[in-house]
Amino acid sequence: MKVNQSEFIISAVRPEQYPEDGLPEIALAGRSNVGKSSLINRLINRKNLARTSSTPGKTQQLNYYKINQDLYFVDFPGYGYAKVSKEQRFAWGKMMEKYLLGREELKLVMQMVDMRHEPSKEDKMMNEWLRHNGLPLVVVATKMDKIPKTRRAKYIKVIKESLGLRPGDLFVPFSSEEGLGKEELWDIITRHARIDKYAPEVLDAENASEEEETNEING
Repeated sequence: MKVNQSEFIISAVRPEQYPEDGLPEIALAGRSNVGKSSLINRLINRKNLARTSSTPGKTQQLNYYKINQDLYFVDFPGYGYAKVSKEQRFAWGKMMEKYLLGREELKLVMQMVDMRHEPSKEDKMMNEWLRHNGLPLVVVATKMDKIPKTRRAKYIKVIKESLGLRPGDLFVPFSSEEGLGKEELWDIITRHARIDKYAPEVLDAENASEEEETNEING
């Protein structure tokens, strides 16, 4: 997908602050420092639309980024950051649960895990919760460039087995540094957001097909 326009819209904490234009939304969930901001920036070919930080736990709201006037990326607070109080973690959890279970515009959750490490207890709990609630899901293993090519298959196997992924479950190894996995991930995003059918080349093909059928019927 070619991104021509991208912008930060709002940091929201309550449903009444969410955008009301009905565009499809793609949520990004993962532990602090898993690379959510870097992934957004790589997908849209910008260096700092989503601000990366060396301080885990900095994102404390749902950050909305509008892409091409077609969809939103919704960046969640990172889970599993020990220095955040129990009260704050509980508040974040309730905010995310309300969004995930009640947001009609949500079309896909990208759960991000660090490819260098076996999924944490929080990663497993999040994955189980998302699947239990029937939410559309793709697991994205970030920082693939940090793993030697000859060992990547082993690390991927560990992640899939740890999360209990089955054949057919969506899984994308990804590198924000090198762009590996970018096209595959965009394909999944656009299919779930159902924006690919609005692409000019697709519409032109459909129109041409309709004209051919009409000509055949009319002889």
